[in-house]
Amino acid sequence: MSRILISGLVNTETTVKVQKFPIDYYPIDYPFFGISTAVSGVAYNIALAMKTLGDETRLLSMTGRDFPASYIQNELTAAGIGTEHLKAKLGETPSSVVLYDQSGRRQIHCDLKDIQEASYDFSEEQVADADIVVACNINFNRELLHLAKKMGKRIATDVHVLSNIFDDYNREFMECADILFLSDEGIGDDPYGFIGALEEAYRTPVIVLGRGSRGALMYVRENDWFHEMPAAHVGEVVNTVGAGDALFSAFLHFYAKGLDPVDCLKRAQVFAAAKIRVSGASKGFVTEAEIEEMLTWN
Repeated sequence: MSRILISGLVNTETTVKVQKFPIDYYPIDYPFFGISTAVSGVAYNIALAMKTLGDETRLLSMTGRDFPASYIQNELTAAGIGTEHLKAKLGETPSSVVLYDQSGRRQIHCDLKDIQEASYDFSEEQVADADIVVACNINFNRELLHLAKKMGKRIATDVHVLSNIFDDYNREFMECADILFLSDEGIGDDPYGFIGALEEAYRTPVIVLGRGSRGALMYVRENDWFHEMPAAHVGEVVNTVGAGDALFSAFLHFYAKGLDPVDCLKRAQVFAAAKIRVSGASKGFVTEAEIEEMLTWN
């Protein structure tokens, strides 16, 4: 069992099924069983995914002192993640709304409240026994990056949408990362060139570019090679929100166990494909045993 520290955003999330994009104006709609609310946020999604896969997870985040915070605390306790490292330091708890259509396309509206101006105050004790430190790209984790680096920990981060390898907001995260994930949504038409430029700038040991239905592209510096992998298919796509978090989580789970990066990515693709059969960023996770069974389908 690997010990994983995950620090980042936890929020409430409401998903709403819409008829199509773009959305035409109408005064009311009745999408029966098309609206639901759950705990989400990148850090929670990763923590729950990795716990489902069998890891020991330590979740660090911040909330307000409001009803959504109480709801989050109850869900963390029920999931076996715990609330020991959850600090009530915000004016209000962050929240998001996700619109999705029948094809699985989604549009996310995320209200971070005042979390980008808050500080967490990390301790060496929180980091000391972690096999991997997952530092989500949120402002309060900048302190964690340098603490984990000083302590010699492997750092993983996902910068999500990136169009400039010297992006001011994400640069510090990329400089510190040993495992770097990102989406292909903002990189243009040359993924190999973009990943190559990233590696040259930051000398990152492992870079994975999520490409949605086109799979993923990975670069491993130790071998100096690229590996392109098609997407896995294990059922009907319902909602793609959270697919990137699922891919990231499963890759880290198997990487912490010592698997070859290609084997990690292969299993991560299956995990992400299984997850998007369900609507909701923190729902639809399968176990390691189920991944191994699904591998025979692909």
